[in-house]
Amino acid sequence: MATLTQEEAIQKAIEAVLAVDEDASVQVAKDALASGLDPLVLLQEGFTVGMRRAGELFEDEEMSLPEMIIAADCMTAALAVLETALPEQSKENKLGTVVIGTIEGDVHDIGKTIVATLMEVSGFEVHNLGRDVAITEFVRMVQETGANLVGSSALMTTTMTGQKKLEDALVAAGIRGQVKTMVGGAAATQHWADKIGADIYAESATEAVQRAKEAVG
Repeated sequence: MATLTQEEAIQKAIEAVLAVDEDASVQVAKDALASGLDPLVLLQEGFTVGMRRAGELFEDEEMSLPEMIIAADCMTAALAVLETALPEQSKENKLGTVVIGTIEGDVHDIGKTIVATLMEVSGFEVHNLGRDVAITEFVRMVQETGANLVGSSALMTTTMTGQKKLEDALVAAGIRGQVKTMVGGAAATQHWADKIGADIYAESATEAVQRAKEAVG
């Protein structure tokens, strides 16, 4: 295994994601740990930045959807390696339980995956429901897990109405009072969050984690 500096590892992580090379992503993570580097820094400044750039390339039609999905798999595979080196304390003292997913009818997954990953490494127990998630599934998982935060992502104005439906469904199920709601995605805004009664709006993944910590703290 190669010995890496933090800067070298960060750069290699970004390159591996953009090259949609899962083997290289895993190797960078392993080499970084063998070099005694900080796994959280590598995740936030390396793999997460790589995913964000991949998302920009996809929006500019310079990366295909299959490549985007593999890029997300690269990050997930690297996370599985890095998680083994996260401090035990952060695993034991969980900050809260989060149910997160992309609203039904919406197949965009990348931003939400980054948020879920950063929340997990920040000490939350995360139940990532994936994309195109039915409102009933959000409610069921909140009830099943006793989650104190539910996050929904919408990238299209046509699907963001699902975030309002989720608010209504949580009220109808009698559990809205026990759970904070967070909305995000390209279509969502602070104005929209206020309008539908969501507790939190976050513009970026790092802001989402910070707002989530404040909400459950």
